[in-house]
Amino acid sequence: MGSTSAENRGTEGVGRRDLIKRSAALGLISVPTMSFLSACASSGGDDSGDKAKAGKKTAKNPLAVNDTAGMEFVLFDGGFGKEYAEDAVKIYEKNFPGAKVKFSATQKIQSTLQPRFNQGTPPDLIDNSGAEQMDMGVLAGKNQLTDLTPLLDAPSYDDPAKKVRDTLRPGIVEMGQLDGEKVWILYYAYTVYGVWYSQKALDSLDEQYPETWDQMLAVCEKAKKKGMAGWTYAGKYPYYLPFSLYPMIGKVGGREVLDAIDNLEPNAWKHPAVKACFDAYYELYKKGYVLKGTPGLDHIQSQTAWAQGKALFIPNGSWVENESANVIPKDFDLAVSAPTGIDSSDKLPFGTIWASGGEPFIVPSKAKNAEGGMEQLRIMLSEASSKNFTGKVKSLTAYNGGTDGIALTPGLKSGVAALDKAGENVVNPRLQDWYVQLQKEKIGVSGLGEMMAGRLTPAEAVKKIQAYADEVAKDDSIKHYKHQ
Repeated sequence: MGSTSAENRGTEGVGRRDLIKRSAALGLISVPTMSFLSACASSGGDDSGDKAKAGKKTAKNPLAVNDTAGMEFVLFDGGFGKEYAEDAVKIYEKNFPGAKVKFSATQKIQSTLQPRFNQGTPPDLIDNSGAEQMDMGVLAGKNQLTDLTPLLDAPSYDDPAKKVRDTLRPGIVEMGQLDGEKVWILYYAYTVYGVWYSQKALDSLDEQYPETWDQMLAVCEKAKKKGMAGWTYAGKYPYYLPFSLYPMIGKVGGREVLDAIDNLEPNAWKHPAVKACFDAYYELYKKGYVLKGTPGLDHIQSQTAWAQGKALFIPNGSWVENESANVIPKDFDLAVSAPTGIDSSDKLPFGTIWASGGEPFIVPSKAKNAEGGMEQLRIMLSEASSKNFTGKVKSLTAYNGGTDGIALTPGLKSGVAALDKAGENVVNPRLQDWYVQLQKEKIGVSGLGEMMAGRLTPAEAVKKIQAYADEVAKDDSIKHYKHQ
């Protein structure tokens, strides 16, 4: 992403503030393109705000795109690069040879595009991502976004018998809803969160990935005897811990516990499932299974120590494969698993995992050619475009498939297998999307970070986090969201 602060690294990798800000998830990406391309996005003198007249609705043109109207597409110029989007633009131009597409990429989404929203001359399609991401709640609240329901209800690009919405991965449609039924955002990338490890290291301990917490402690004890810590994590940014801890809470207590937490319900954090999971993680600290010095490590340092075999497990997202590519050994055999549960009394089966969308695409309500913007997205959600993206950038897309015939990297292959195992048991906590500061500073740093450093007991951490959540719930200056 654009900035170079510790959390918003430009040249090191994905901006973490952005990650937390919007359901995370930029897939396995590491190095944003280095050039700061300024978008060719000035409003120009000929912008009258006139909308393109609708075209003729046909089987091949279900959104009734005007086949001679121009279409403008502005992409965030980040770790996924531009090529996948440029390839999809070529398909649009082939399908509508009379239409001219103006495509540009920039890292400065807000400073480039906010003035154009204000002038009523925005582009037709925007990848609203990066450190300069525009606040989508504000845009939707000011009626500046197009409801994407027509796109979701349109026939899919590959199979006219299937609607676009029926080709998407779990949670994508819901993530695009802010309040009510309307869908304002289409998240294009798809990230798997969980516990990452070296299959080779696990094999060397003659162990399987642990499904119950007793098994987890036994594996960590075995690792400790061989001079290897059980766990490490981004100690300076402990909001990485929820990547495995939240789905564990959902597994132990059911989805409704995560929903109650997201909804800022009174005493949501005091649910027995939360306490059980906090106790379990605290046990890793108490038994000395966390790599010494972890609370002082940032994400890169913790990932490097883990890649060097100093710790067996790390909670992370699927971008870790690309972000740590320079330190992960060739024979590491990277794998990801859903979080370990407590025992057989857990509400959901082993395999319950957190996976969700990233790279939020929007169509402005004042777009001259909103149908064209949606059609470009329909093309991108085809099997061919999805495969092209996955093959080029090592990340899954929102399209539920598109991996056949692609040589998958070990982490990506393991992520696909984890999603297959999860089936319907994919959870998608929204706290980090709806309440950025609460998730990052309060729950992450002041709560979980302090607990895992041994400075708070689980009971104290629960009490402290519940108080933080109550503060946000009572604060009328903060917009509140609820699961529908």
